[in-house]
Amino acid sequence: MQLSADTDTDAYLIAPQPGAARLTRAVKGRDHTGAELTINVVEERPLTIFLNSQEIVTAMTIGDYPEYLALGFLRNQGMLRDNDEITRVDYDEDLEVVVVRTARKTDYEDKMRKKTRTSGCAVGTVFGDMMEGLEDVSLPATPVHTSWLYRLSAQINRTPSLYLEAGAIHGTILCQGDKPLVYMEDVGRHNAVDKIAGWMLSEKVRADDKILYTTGRLTSEMVIKTAMMGIPVLASRSGFTAWGVEIANQVGLTLIGRMKGKRFVCLAGEDRLVRDADPDLIVDEPKRAGRKGSE
Repeated sequence: MQLSADTDTDAYLIAPQPGAARLTRAVKGRDHTGAELTINVVEERPLTIFLNSQEIVTAMTIGDYPEYLALGFLRNQGMLRDNDEITRVDYDEDLEVVVVRTARKTDYEDKMRKKTRTSGCAVGTVFGDMMEGLEDVSLPATPVHTSWLYRLSAQINRTPSLYLEAGAIHGTILCQGDKPLVYMEDVGRHNAVDKIAGWMLSEKVRADDKILYTTGRLTSEMVIKTAMMGIPVLASRSGFTAWGVEIANQVGLTLIGRMKGKRFVCLAGEDRLVRDADPDLIVDEPKRAGRKGSE
């Protein structure tokens, strides 16, 4: 099987921005020999999200696409409903605040009292009723071609990104078939997923024919967010948690992890895999490949 060598970021609707000035900072230090060096490190900055007049959360983020992050966070927390009319989204760069305004009056004071901190990085949080609504989720049995997975993995891992530029960051990519569409990065994988959700909400993009690829672990919150977004397939270079696998089976999510070279493991939705690629014809990754799975 021939994999495309195309790494042109023009193929993406939204591509990573490894050279963007606000996303990294040059920091001087010394290496193990004592030699002076300068490296780019990822910036972190707070972003406070309001829903109408109520402050909801302050997230640590790299600062790109704040409107998408706010919309996606509120949607994935169940604070924005499918039929909500979003009247305005205002971002103040100086105050580092996003205000999402809806025609519906909102009050989530009780919900805010039931926070649960998750195992995710960058102070990822969900609320105490994080499972609410999952009992009604039944994802479509969308077939997944293994040839798509191999092509996606090859292209995504060659795409110039902030991860390759500076590290200490996670990527999440929305894909359709074997085409990556939107590539978001952030210090927390949950933020990256929320940016994808916000973009889909803003652009009214359908979810039932999409694949979500992440560089991070396939945890319960990652599975829940993907399922609540209506995306039927979640894949990663990294591993699984048991609760993540359990929830994936419950909602009918195809869950694929440890995707490296010709290898992957499917722990939910195996019956939806279309094995149309011979693994023996795929070039495997060396054990010390350039891009490592983020944890």
